[in-house]
Parts: sequence; C-alpha cells; structure tokens
Amino acid sequence: MRDRQNNSIKIIVLGGIGEIGKNMYLVEVDRDIFVIDAGLMFPAEEMLGIDIVIPDITYLKENRERVKAVFLTHGHEDHIGALSYLLREIDVPVYGTKLTLALANAKLKEQDYTGRTEFIEIVSNTILDMDSVEVSFFRTNHSIPDSVGVCVQTSEGAIVYTGDFKFDQAATKLYKPEIGKMAAIGDKGVLCLLSDSTEAERPGYTTSEAIVERELSNAFYNAQGRIIAACFASDINRIQHIFDAAKENNRKVAVVGKSLERIYHIALDLGYLDIADDVMISVNEIKNYNDHEIVVLMTGSQGEPIEALQKMAKQVHKHVNIQPGDTVLIAASPLAGSEVFLYKTVDLLFRAGANVISGKRTIHASSHASQEELKFMLNLMKPKFFIPVHGEYRMLKAHRKIALDYGLSDEHILIPDRGDVVEISDDKIAISAKVPSGNVLIDGIGVGDVGNIVLRDRRLLSQDGILIVVVSLTRKERKIAAGPEIISRGFVYVRESEKLMDESTKLVRDIVEKNLAKESFEWSSLKQGIRDDLFRYLFDKTKRRPMILPIIMEV
Repeated sequence: MRDRQNNSIKIIVLGGIGEIGKNMYLVEVDRDIFVIDAGLMFPAEEMLGIDIVIPDITYLKENRERVKAVFLTHGHEDHIGALSYLLREIDVPVYGTKLTLALANAKLKEQDYTGRTEFIEIVSNTILDMDSVEVSFFRTNHSIPDSVGVCVQTSEGAIVYTGDFKFDQAATKLYKPEIGKMAAIGDKGVLCLLSDSTEAERPGYTTSEAIVERELSNAFYNAQGRIIAACFASDINRIQHIFDAAKENNRKVAVVGKSLERIYHIALDLGYLDIADDVMISVNEIKNYNDHEIVVLMTGSQGEPIEALQKMAKQVHKHVNIQPGDTVLIAASPLAGSEVFLYKTVDLLFRAGANVISGKRTIHASSHASQEELKFMLNLMKPKFFIPVHGEYRMLKAHRKIALDYGLSDEHILIPDRGDVVEISDDKIAISAKVPSGNVLIDGIGVGDVGNIVLRDRRLLSQDGILIVVVSLTRKERKIAAGPEIISRGFVYVRESEKLMDESTKLVRDIVEKNLAKESFEWSSLKQGIRDDLFRYLFDKTKRRPMILPIIMEV
C-alpha cells in the first residue's frame, strides 16, 4: 500500500444491526465510500403482502460519486439480495468470489435487472490498491463455499468485517477458513472489528458438519419409504451432505423448487458440488422407482422450505405430496418469527402420515459461530475497537459481553443503531452523526411505495374488514338518486346480518338527507359524517372497527 495518511475514518451500518438479514455496511475513508454486502430481509408477519425488505440507500444515492466499490462476502440472499436495487441507482464495480458473483448475477436476472454490471472476480489472496485504502480478503468457514471476510487497511489500522463465519475443525477443503491469515491481520493491527453475532447467545462451539453428515446418513439408512429432505436453497454444504447420504444408501435424488434448482446447477457447473451422475433424477422419474429408492430434495419459492412442506402436507404441491410412510428431514432452522409456522407444518406432516425428523436429532447445524468461536475470532484479530453486527439486539449485547470477557474495555465497544455514523479518531470511537436509514418495502415491482400508512390500512382490513357505502345524488335537486348501498367484505356475512345492514343503510340515508337539507353542501363533510356516525353505530353493535369507505357519485 502506498504511504498515505487517512484523515477521516467512519463506519455506517445501513442494515444488519438489530435484525437478522438486510446486511449492508459502509466504510468511509476520507471521501471514499466502500459498501460491504447488499442484502435483503424477508418480511415480518405484520408486513402484510410485502415480498422482501431492503435497506434505505438514500445516503448512497446522495453521495453516489463517492461510492468506489461494493464487496460481497458470500452468496446468501441476506448479503446479495438488494444488489440489483443498489445498482439501479449507482454505477459501481462489484467485487466477489466466483460462486458469489455467479449467484449475484442470477439474482439480478431474477429481479429483472437489465442495467450495466461490472463484476470483478477476486480470490482470498487478492489485494486491491484503492486511492485511499488497500483491501484484502480472507477465507471463512460458512455453509456456502467461497465465503470471505473483508479487510480495509487504513493508515490507522485495519477495518475488518468477518462476514458470516464459524470454525469447524472438520471442515472440508472448500470450507476451510484461513486462520493463519486472520492471525497475521491481527498481528499487523486491527483498528476495528465488525463480527457476526447470530449465535452469540449460544455457549460452547457450533456442531461440526461431520456430525451432521453422519446423522443424515443414519437417518437415510433407517428410513423405510421415500425421504423428503428440506433445506435452504443456498445451503450448499447441506445439499452436498444429502447427495452423499443418498449415494451411500443407494437412493436417487430429485430436486424440487426453482430457487434450489437454480443454485444447485450454478454450484454444480462451477465445481462446488461433487455429485455422481447416476444419483440425480428428474421429478418426473420418481414414479419409475420404489419408495425406498427415492429422496426428494426440496425448498420453496423464496429459498426456504417450510411453506412448500405445508403445501405437500395439504396435498396441493405441484410436484410432490406427502404420502403415508414418508420420512421428512427438516435440515433447516426456521426464519426469525416463523417458529409457530414451523410447528404447525410439522403437525400437518404427521397428520398426512409422515415421520418427521426436525430439531430433536442433529441433522442440521448452524452456520454461525457460537461463543467460544467468537472469542477465538477476537483473539485472532486483537481489535482496538469492536462493533458487533449481524444480529438482533439481544445477540449484539451477548456479543458485547463476550468482548468484555475477552478483555476489551467498555469504551472500546460500540453498538450503533441503523444509520449512526461511527467515527474513529484520536483513539476514540463515537457516534458523530446520523444518515437516513430504515426499511424499504418491495411489493411486486413497487420499490418503497408501500409505507407505514399502507401497512396500517392492510392491518385494519385484515382485522375487521371493510364497508363500502355507495350513494348517488342529484346535486341540482338535492335528492338521493340511488342507494345507499352497503357492500361488506371481511366484516359480517350479509345474509346472517340483514337487520344490522338495514339499520346501517337507514342511518346513512338519514345522514345524507340531513346534509342535503343544509344551505351549504360539501362533499367532504358528507363523507366524514357517514364515516363517523356509521363507525360509532357499528362499534356499538359489534365492537368491531371496519374500514369505512364512502363513495358519493353525482348524476
């Protein structure tokens, strides 16, 4: 790296703090801005109708000429899923490993991005000499190959972002972390470490993939009928284990799910999956084999399997449905907030006649570091300052405690909120400003056009329904020409509530005639009068609060 003194070092988190997913971190050195990851988050239960959630990139749009590069740590959607929305606004080169860029490119096509993209492939030994900094990488152990951490070398020391990681002592070649390189970075001097906090509450070490592989093989051996193996589409390590177990137990594998098929073929073509030719069959070939010879490897439309499993249990899946004697292996953790949905799905699977193996046996392991591995990372990096990232707030606090136990002082640890500008200067770390941040909701092709007001209306509609009141008036004669007609959706069943609807219609007629009798007649006051009086009447009779939508027409 050229000898250069950096005058300003800032870190801004636009996503990944206080939440699982939506990872986007900015390292701002002097005037240059470097973006690390651009991820999405799947919507919470209260985000009715929303497809995905991405970070607010207003700050990047306002400073687009200063954005020099995007670095992707690995190919999971919570790290690459918002890339197309970023590239729609900012023309910037994207750096990543071979598999990560291939998955990112496929995601761009899926999201109908047709703009210019400058993808630059790196390996873990790549060193990039930028104007203000030097950027290097180190290989990490995660559930997907080609995962790396990012090291931004400044004149004051390195800003290191670990990406998602764990330390599995039995990791195979594709997944081995570069522990020596991490130690060398730490010896050279780490100014600030941003480290994965997902499993910071879990004591000890994360279960080794070698144990998972053995347990999967045993489960395959003991299964009598078909095996339905469910996993996340981008969990390539688990996909490899399922194919290996099928090979050992003389079973054929059919892949079901568009996202799984896409990622499977990319990984296979690039050499990141090792699968024998005679193991793979198409879904249409399942009927040609006995049940004990079949494995269905599946996931859902969003890359997670639980919703698709529920369809199979209800016998409404397009390709494969549960039949008595099936063994369902759920080799995936539920997404945050969807635990109840998982339990209901397992119940439905049992009702359909399947034997379900989920959680009680070690057929799945987390791909994130537990407490002892987080301590190991701190020991390797020996950071001066520490920011726990990638986790809900309780996880960040647990990681903070680990850093305190490691020996960092309280004033050297900072948990910012999204949008906080963390500035490092004069041997201090502090929040100096705030930039726009939050959730941008994607609904269909709409980006950010659904906000809190629309979500509030959707919640109201989902709770107590809607009443549409239609009245036609003759303004000249000041009379009701037609109506009032009341249409109910999701409020009451009209045929069983005729008296209520008749009384409501009479009330609306009285309100309209009272307004028409006034000297000065205003449409807005008539609509508000209908809304207020009808709302009070219906709440008094039903204790429900439907949305009331008056439509007044003039003829």
